[in-house]
Amino acid sequence: MRVLLGVLLAALACAGCGSHPAQQSARVDRFDGSRAFAELRREVELGPRPAGSPVLRKLAVRLKHALPRGHFEAVPGHPGLRNIVGRIPGKRPAVVVAAHYDTKNLPGFVGANDGAGGTAAVLELARALRHTKRPKGAPELRFVLFDGEEATDDDRDFLATGVRGSKAYARRHADELRALVLLDFVADKDLSIPREAGSNAKLWARLRKAAKRVGVGGTFPDELRGEITDDHTPFTARGVPSIDLIDFDFPCWHETCDDMSAVSASSLDRSGEAVVELLRTWR
Repeated sequence: MRVLLGVLLAALACAGCGSHPAQQSARVDRFDGSRAFAELRREVELGPRPAGSPVLRKLAVRLKHALPRGHFEAVPGHPGLRNIVGRIPGKRPAVVVAAHYDTKNLPGFVGANDGAGGTAAVLELARALRHTKRPKGAPELRFVLFDGEEATDDDRDFLATGVRGSKAYARRHADELRALVLLDFVADKDLSIPREAGSNAKLWARLRKAAKRVGVGGTFPDELRGEITDDHTPFTARGVPSIDLIDFDFPCWHETCDDMSAVSASSLDRSGEAVVELLRTWR
């Protein structure tokens, strides 16, 4: 993703400051944080997983089988790249729950938070919601893992070489969607996720209410940060209400310290429980 300079400077200034409030465990247990964390670990143990690499393509096959009705969608114009899509039936237009599953192409970068965390959360959300009773008329849920989120040329505008999978999916499916919930940095140890300015305010308010109901309201403080260009951006540009769960006060962004030492099962569980509550009650 690309972040405004002021946001990045603020994030770096806060990195490691320990100012986030103490987090409590969720009052419910619908999202299996331990199971999701085990998936995160499996992905990290594969090493770097940049878009188009053999290791990512092999991982993609396993992820496809883990999603309900899982299948691949090609990313036009980018041979070898493919989004992974699963679905739980419901009323259309659909709600998309998404993450990116590639990692930045940097030596030794394994993306525990930036790649594996969101991917593991989406897999566990799909498993949990597949067995959860939802209201009559609940929307179709689509679980989409985007390929090619990371830019290939950092000297150009991020939208030029990044978010390749999400741009393709938005072009093809935006008119079928009512909303998108993106999970990006959701597993770092000192987790605090304010609303970034590109996220839909009404949808974010619904997420915060859901988080409070399950006892993790402190993870989503009533704060606003600058806009971040990420996989939700192509959808907001096409009028799809979208939110990005991203803790950009994460000191290991695109650094090799984004490994197992930077993440926690507790953080992954809190973010997951909030999203389960949001989606299971959606009418």
